[in-house]
Amino acid sequence: MPRLARSAVLPVALAALLALLATPLLAQDRDAAALFDRMKLPQMIGVMQREGLDYGETLARDMLSDSPSRDWMETVATIYDEERMVANIRAEFVAGLEGADLAALHDFYGSPLGRELISLELSAREALLDDQVEEAARERAALAMADETDRYRLVSRFVDANDLVDRNVMGAMNSNYAFFLGLAEGGAFGGDMSEERILSDVWAQEPEIRISTTEWVYAFTLLAYQPLDDADLAIYTDFAETGPGQRINRALFEAFDGEFEAISRALGRAAAQEMASRDL
Repeated sequence: MPRLARSAVLPVALAALLALLATPLLAQDRDAAALFDRMKLPQMIGVMQREGLDYGETLARDMLSDSPSRDWMETVATIYDEERMVANIRAEFVAGLEGADLAALHDFYGSPLGRELISLELSAREALLDDQVEEAARERAALAMADETDRYRLVSRFVDANDLVDRNVMGAMNSNYAFFLGLAEGGAFGGDMSEERILSDVWAQEPEIRISTTEWVYAFTLLAYQPLDDADLAIYTDFAETGPGQRINRALFEAFDGEFEAISRALGRAAAQEMASRDL
């Protein structure tokens, strides 16, 4: 057997070492991606995409003072492209779980209770696409909050464990900021709106956003977990307070918030361009 030159041996050895080191990382990425699917997040993103299309119609009526045109809705559909949204959020979710205890997460979400929770959350989000269902859910939540019912207190512990109000408020404000940046980039303000002014205006909306977000969070959670008995909801809350529970909550918010900030900015630019074209 011919003797390999030293220069040939080193790259082969280095490649083998790199492959060995990469194997656990690749396996973890696969496990994280599998968890993404196990939690039915592509289906949840599909619901959010439908929410986005509805928002596009509302935006046309409120901001463009017109019924949504075919061209506008095609633009909105392109911005809320479901396949791209799933791919981007999946990638950020996987990155956000690097080094996490994926076995514990798979064990929980693969359990009978975990599977039930996933189905309940998805069903509730789908139900809230109906304006009448959302209005009724908000009214029930408002009553529960006012009366401080036992169920409200149990759900409130879950909301606090996941920091759902503050995280959603910040996500909404970041999306609003991105939207106004997009409007400015599209020329909607004639170059007279600075980033500092936009930031100030967005922060001025914080109290209103917090009230609306709090109402929505409790409307959603009370609706979603209504079929659960108190013991199962307490188990879910206990899990949310663990290290793996906190880790996946953070990964979810970072992945979804990042994508929706990009969407909001693109939507702002598109709205500015639509307004300009209508003024011609």
